[in-house]
Amino acid sequence: MSEIIAGVEVPETAAVAEATRLGQETTSLLIYHHSRRVFFFGQIHAHRLGVNLAAMFHAPGRVSPFSDADQRLEVATTHLGVLTDVVGFGLDRLHTDQVTEILAVHPRGDLKNAFLGAYFDGYETRPETTNGVVNSDVLDHFIPGFRRTTIVERRIGSPRPCGPEQASGTPR
Repeated sequence: MSEIIAGVEVPETAAVAEATRLGQETTSLLIYHHSRRVFFFGQIHAHRLGVNLAAMFHAPGRVSPFSDADQRLEVATTHLGVLTDVVGFGLDRLHTDQVTEILAVHPRGDLKNAFLGAYFDGYETRPETTNGVVNSDVLDHFIPGFRRTTIVERRIGSPRPCGPEQASGTPR
């Protein structure tokens, strides 16, 4: 029987079952519940926008053994789910009963304080994966003297060839 929370059905597939098992076994309870809330919030936003959601869990890349990869997940409705869970973005567009039901099954606990530490743990050894997204703000908070790589530095240092007029890094 499918799991349904706040009117959102969790797909009953082998892939979802395996993702759930991995999420439970490799992440903290804090991150597991956060990831599940993000799925439900993201799915509600996706339904409202008329699109599909692609991620059951988005945070396992922050924990071993998955945190060795330099890849990032970028899915718009998952991002909306993260923003809803972490900073409350879009809560005014969600039905109160849905939010209450999601939080009853996947409580936030001390998310406000504990989340940043868990977040930092996942990026401390691979700060280059935080470029261009809010993740670098967390490193900036925890690592004294942390310096982000700018888009200009990334472009100039790119192995992709550029035209002679751009080789110096000066504007045309």
